Amino acid sequence: MRFLIDAQLPRRLARCLRDAGHDVRHTLDRPKSNQTTDAEINDVAELQQRVVITKDADFVNSFLLSREPPQLLLVSTGNISNVDLEALFMSQMATIVTRFETYDYIELTRSALVFHV
Repeated sequence: MRFLIDAQLPRRLARCLRDAGHDVRHTLDRPKSNQTTDAEINDVAELQQRVVITKDADFVNSFLLSREPPQLLLVSTGNISNVDLEALFMSQMATIVTRFETYDYIELTRSALVFHV
């Protein structure tokens, strides 16, 4: 699966997902680094068919109002260590990948995946 990870999440999450076989970019990989605007992230996600992974509620609003980005994975864990975040992702990745075949907006909490219609 193809992902674009937003600035609030660690670059090491990108490495973790890449090591699991996914095509992953982080905003730090972009020319403007973590100064990449939400509009630019949405454009890249559309053009490259990437799921945006973020903690930023602005993307939720954008998705609900205009379906930008086309697919969204919202991380709603609150403060969490990088190790715990990576473990959470790894425990849920198979389901996340499968569910993005049906849903365009998924929320990852510490205890569940929430599939938004």
